[in-house]
Amino acid sequence: MSTPLTARLNLVADIGGTNTRVALADGKVLRASTIRRYRNADYPGLETILRAYLQTQGGVVCTGACVAVAGPVAKGVATMTNLDWTIDGATLERATGAGVVAILNDLQAQGHALGHIALENLRPVIGQAEPSAGAAKLVIGVGTGFNAAPVHETPWGRIVAASECGHVNMPVRTEADLRLAHFVETAHGFPGVEDVLSGRGLERLFAFVSNEAGTPEERAAADIVAALASEKGTGLASDTARLFVRLLGAEAGNLALVHLPFGGIYLCGGVSRAMAPHLESMGFEAAFRDKGRFAGFMQNFSVSVIEDDFAALTGCAVYLHQGAQG
Repeated sequence: MSTPLTARLNLVADIGGTNTRVALADGKVLRASTIRRYRNADYPGLETILRAYLQTQGGVVCTGACVAVAGPVAKGVATMTNLDWTIDGATLERATGAGVVAILNDLQAQGHALGHIALENLRPVIGQAEPSAGAAKLVIGVGTGFNAAPVHETPWGRIVAASECGHVNMPVRTEADLRLAHFVETAHGFPGVEDVLSGRGLERLFAFVSNEAGTPEERAAADIVAALASEKGTGLASDTARLFVRLLGAEAGNLALVHLPFGGIYLCGGVSRAMAPHLESMGFEAAFRDKGRFAGFMQNFSVSVIEDDFAALTGCAVYLHQGAQG
C-alpha cells in the first residue's frame, strides 16, 4: 500500500551485515505497514535499496532520514564491518531528498530505542529491569557481529556512546578457553570477542567443540540452533551452545563492570534472540556473576533480551524526533 502524496515522514533504516530493514516513521512511531526487508547481497549499495524502497511508497516526502549501520561511524561516514559498503550523508540526501540526515552505529540506535519498546518484547534473563530516569543502561548486540553501547541520561538528553568492543580479546577463563583462542585466531591473527560471540562465532565454536571431541565437523549457525531441540541437551550442538552461553555471560559481566549499567543490560540481535530460550538453563547467570569477590556486586544488574526485531528502526525514529542529537 503506497503512502499518500501529501505525507511528510521520516525514513529510517537498519543496515546489518546480511539484511537491511527500512520503514517510515511519524515522529517517534514507526508505521508498521511500511516496514520492508532487503537482502544486501542483491543490491550494489544502500542508495539503490532506499530508492527502490521509496518507489514502493509512492509520493512520500522525506523530512528526515536516519540509518543505523553495523560498523563504526567517524566524521559522518559509516564503514560496514561485515559488508563492503561505505555510507555518508550525501548518499542519504541523494537517495531520499531529506533535509536532515543522520548515521548511527546500530547499537546506538538500539540504545535510543530503550524506553520505547513494548514490555512484552523484553524477555527477562536475570532479574527484572526497573524503569529509572537516571541510571546508565547497556545494550549488547549479538548477530552477524558483536558490539555494545552504553546509554546515559543527561540534563541535555540521552547520549548513547559508540564503541567497537566486539574486536577486543575474547574472554579466557579456562585452559579450554585458551585452546579456543588459539583455534579461532587463525581467522585473522587475533582471537576477538566477535570471533566467538556472533553468528559465525557460533559456527567456529561448533568447529572447535567437534575438533575437541575428535570428530571435526562444520555446521551453519542456523543448523546448530535448530539441532538444540532434537538433542535435548546432549550432543555437539548442545555442547556448543553451552560454551557460547558461558562466554556470553562472561563478556556481558565484563562489560557490566566497565559501564555499571544499574538501569539494566539489554541483549539484542538475531543470535541473542535465537539463544534466549537457552540462556537460563545453560548457565548464563553463573558465568555473568563469576567475578570472584565481586560476584555479589553483579546482583545489581538485570539482563533482558530485546525480542523486537525492529527496535533499531524505532531508535532511529526517536533520534530524529529529538533533533538528531546524542
